[in-house]
Amino acid sequence: MMRSVDLNSDVGESFGAYRVGNDEEVLKYVTSANIACGFHAGDPQIIEKTVELAVKNGVAVGAHPGYPDLMGFGRRDIKVTPKETKAYVKYQLGALMAFAMAKGVRVQHVKAHGAMYNAAAVNYDLARALAEAVCEVDNGIILLALARSQMVEAGEDAGLRVAEEVFADRAYNDDGTLVQRGRPGAVIESEDEAIRRVIEMVDGGTVRSITGKMVEIKADSICVHGDNPKAVAFVKRIRKELETDGIEVRHL
Repeated sequence: MMRSVDLNSDVGESFGAYRVGNDEEVLKYVTSANIACGFHAGDPQIIEKTVELAVKNGVAVGAHPGYPDLMGFGRRDIKVTPKETKAYVKYQLGALMAFAMAKGVRVQHVKAHGAMYNAAAVNYDLARALAEAVCEVDNGIILLALARSQMVEAGEDAGLRVAEEVFADRAYNDDGTLVQRGRPGAVIESEDEAIRRVIEMVDGGTVRSITGKMVEIKADSICVHGDNPKAVAFVKRIRKELETDGIEVRHL
């Protein structure tokens, strides 16, 4: 049986006159798009354009909800209750679903953004609120969750199909969580190292943590960030390397 993996990227994160990332090129090589829904980035016109680009390239559409934090790009810790989280996710998912329906496609998955993602990874109650929000809107939508995290357990408990996500360019702690941005070594700068780690995660089910410990991990989907100048070349190369290794790249 041929091995397969999804390749996803966070897109649609421009806002008004401000441009972030190179969505038109990145969407030529990934298989799933996590589209910002207006809270941390994105606006109605950006959302519509990004959905159009995804459909044009045969890329599956996913919602990328975050905290209401445009100034902090959704990366600041905000004290919210599970009830608030649930409402935020429903609101943003509903917005993306409208644009997807207008283009004749369904929303494949939901992946939380930034601080919401990190909080749900370690807080079961927040993760359960996120999962229930998705389930109550459409229980056929896949929850894209950090591998080994509380989101995986919460999503399965809520009755959702869960896909476990790994990161090509991020360092891991010994417990399988991501090393906090800003810490030395948190972002993998070397393309060669990032690709080696991805193949190891997909083939071997392990990743070496920032302390050198081998951590078991499951890779249903690989996130490649598209907001740096080398992003297009990197995502193109990583897809080629996966396929050369005999791994089929396809959406969830």
